[in-house]
Amino acid sequence: MTKKGEKKHHIRRQHMTIRWHDIVQSDNATPVTQAPLKEKTSLVGRVGMMMLSVGTGAWRVRNAMNIISRCLGITCSADIGLVSISYTCFEENHTYTQTLSLPTTGVNTHKLMQMELFIKDFPEKANILSVEQFHAVLDHIQNGQENYKPWNLGLAAAIACGAFTFLLGGGLFEMICAFLGAGVGNFVRKEMLKRKLSLLANVSISVSCACIVYVIAIVFAQMIFHISTVHQAGYICAMLFVIPGFPLITGGIDMAKLDMRSGLERVAYALLIILTATLTGWVMASICNFHPADFQELKIDTELMILLRLIASFFGVYGFSLMFNSPRKMAITAGLIGMIANTLRLELVDLAGFPVGVAAFIGAFVSGVIASLVKKKIGFPRISLTVPSIVIMVPGLYMYRGIYYMGLNDIDSGAIWLTRAILIVVSLPLGLVAARFCTDRNFRHCT
Repeated sequence: MTKKGEKKHHIRRQHMTIRWHDIVQSDNATPVTQAPLKEKTSLVGRVGMMMLSVGTGAWRVRNAMNIISRCLGITCSADIGLVSISYTCFEENHTYTQTLSLPTTGVNTHKLMQMELFIKDFPEKANILSVEQFHAVLDHIQNGQENYKPWNLGLAAAIACGAFTFLLGGGLFEMICAFLGAGVGNFVRKEMLKRKLSLLANVSISVSCACIVYVIAIVFAQMIFHISTVHQAGYICAMLFVIPGFPLITGGIDMAKLDMRSGLERVAYALLIILTATLTGWVMASICNFHPADFQELKIDTELMILLRLIASFFGVYGFSLMFNSPRKMAITAGLIGMIANTLRLELVDLAGFPVGVAAFIGAFVSGVIASLVKKKIGFPRISLTVPSIVIMVPGLYMYRGIYYMGLNDIDSGAIWLTRAILIVVSLPLGLVAARFCTDRNFRHCT
């Protein structure tokens, strides 16, 4: 309630709410297959927009819209971007065109699974349920609550980044400090998302909080335990929770399927987040006088190192999967896949001397093949398993070092680190695409 004489300030929506139910004129006794073209088109568009809103790529969005359209006896042609869809539906000599857009993008693997189940069941229900009833089902999915509270997601990020730190070569002190920094950073990030704060402000503030907490933690550790300043090397690990794995990977897959608009927009979106995060990290490091450095070598036997990498990879992927709102069973499944794929990647580099790009390709390929087999048995969406399992392979540390050295005008060092990062980032979606070609007949054909 506002006090007398005070004005209540409202934030004007830049993207107006679509009243889907106002479009529907037919009654609940009319099956959706007998509805007018306008109502069928609205249902196809809403399914596409909901699929797009949960982070999946253009190929999957178009496939979902096509399944719905075929069941309704119409033809759909869609142009899909990162946050918008322009599409036309055809029925005999009539056409209906719409352009729809989202206010923002994100990732929600639980809703993705619900949408895939909706699409799978649609053919059986198309001759029974009306357009209004289908919209009611979509309302239920769209308005569903998040599986986890901000503090849960802060803990998930802390676990993921703590594990990530070990996999990058960090020791116990770096892991603890990264755990604390990432936990606070992601908690702040989720609180700002609830308040609809814009992307760049969200990323820069959450990364700043993570960096500050890491600095405070490492300074206290230096004062209490008299540890060396070399442990500052784990500073960057506290901000790796913002790594935009989903748009990077789905963007690469979209470009492989010639969905260039969606692919380029996703990659540009991911690069915007990476650039904002790394620049923020660089500024905070400059303020705190932290410099990139190599981790101290961990003197651990090969067998024990493999075991610890398996454990760290599982918890890293499990934490990232929870951050994508995956149910726990899905997160555990992704963790088991990532445990195998990521450890294989690391051992190919350390024991077999593979180039980092080739090792990343093989790790992603193995992840994609295992996820395809698991999908047939359990039914989880393939992308909900593959992307979390390879996000942990995205070289956030290399990206940060590249931007850091570029900022100091050390172009040679910056270019080396960025080149390494690019080789890995390109190899990851290529590995998934290769796995998809081998396991999905529909995906490998262009029709």
